[in-house]
Amino acid sequence: MNVQAKVRKKHIPTEKEAEFLSKVENAKYDRKIITGLQKFIDGKVDDDMKDFYSQEEIEAISALKGTNKDIEARMPVKITRHYFERARVSAPIRTLVKASPAETFDLAGSEDPGKQMSYSPVEGLIHKYELGLIYVAGTCSAHCRFCYREELIAKKEIVREDGSIQAKGLAQIPDLVEYIIQHNKEVDEAGGIHPETGRERLREILMSGGDPMVLANKGIASWWAALSEAGIESIRLGTKELAFFPQRFDESFFKMMDDFHASYPQTKLRFMIHFNHPDEFLAKDEDGNYIDMPGGGLKWVEDTEKAIDEFGKRGFVTVDNQSPIIKNINNDPDALRIMQRELRRKKVENHYFFCGRDIVGHKAFNVPIEEAWNILNTSQRGLSGVEAHARLSITHYYGKTEVAAVTNEPVPGIPGGENGVVIFKLLRSAEDAPKKGQVAIVGRNPDAIWFDGYKDRVIMDDAGLFSTKA
Repeated sequence: MNVQAKVRKKHIPTEKEAEFLSKVENAKYDRKIITGLQKFIDGKVDDDMKDFYSQEEIEAISALKGTNKDIEARMPVKITRHYFERARVSAPIRTLVKASPAETFDLAGSEDPGKQMSYSPVEGLIHKYELGLIYVAGTCSAHCRFCYREELIAKKEIVREDGSIQAKGLAQIPDLVEYIIQHNKEVDEAGGIHPETGRERLREILMSGGDPMVLANKGIASWWAALSEAGIESIRLGTKELAFFPQRFDESFFKMMDDFHASYPQTKLRFMIHFNHPDEFLAKDEDGNYIDMPGGGLKWVEDTEKAIDEFGKRGFVTVDNQSPIIKNINNDPDALRIMQRELRRKKVENHYFFCGRDIVGHKAFNVPIEEAWNILNTSQRGLSGVEAHARLSITHYYGKTEVAAVTNEPVPGIPGGENGVVIFKLLRSAEDAPKKGQVAIVGRNPDAIWFDGYKDRVIMDDAGLFSTKA
């Protein structure tokens, strides 16, 4: 069969874009990345890294290689030198980044969490909610073992809605710009609501992946300028680079950001950072304790503090942290309390904590939903109102949902409420925005790690979270 290759479109920058991009400087970075478990097996790592995996751990992981439980087929091993320095003094951080046979004991889970490909009108774009999410990078500086994008990072082929089987691709500037302009035109012509999807104008884009911060400054700048020219009013950038390699946020990066703001002052920038545990950014003494500072607060890792302080100097940028609650990493109220307090002290908003997604292998990582709710609420005892803004969210296929309450007392007269109830509140819906705020109430199940753990105890479901359609 003679298949004609797709001709990639070319984006022609406007004069304003070109002027901004001409000021951008690319810096070079040495992340000292170790990629692949084989380097640890062969001892081709720095001497102080050679015992990061014990011989027993290496043998157990190696025994699975080439089988259907191959750990690196699920998620490749990757770590930066900076993150190794954090992991060497922190058991939670070692759990986050070290491969373990437990990851593939039970491979139940979705290849396409959230049914994202059902909402992908353009390759690399997920237009499921009022904002658009774009994949702009296919890797990160290091790999979290619980990563929700394991299908993208590991370049897995998935079954798409049209029946084709192929890996997820990255967004391309010309295709995305064309889609945004056309979508917003159709919305405007229809009086403010898209005639087919019911969505309003596309005003906000979340750059994701992978981690956009693995791109060069010009790569990030090209996206920002093109999105602004297309009419995007707010750009989010999701990144864990502040944990993996904070040195990436250097003078050249902040100059690029300042130049962008000077050229496009109407476009808002929001960084969605990803600290999972305070050990990722707080320094420790020789006994493994956090270090109190004379003026209050705790001592930060120097490079991380320098980067976060630079963000704090710029009023046109907001920084929000969000994190899943993951077994043996941060299912610890005391750790989460310290993290929320310290982040807010540095002008970082606590946005969401998440229940684990239903990715392939999720049972090795997920904390039960009711336990996660209790952990978060316990962690916020003693925090001020501004420190305790974060809510617990779980992403249903139908929409982003808050775990709003878990009761402990029986609810008389309600079948399924004998041990109390869980209340889910729909924060936003992919299909019907007016459903925002509607709830589902289910009888408690302390073992449930996903919605299907409650399907036999639904009390009421205005939100439609347990309908056959969802």
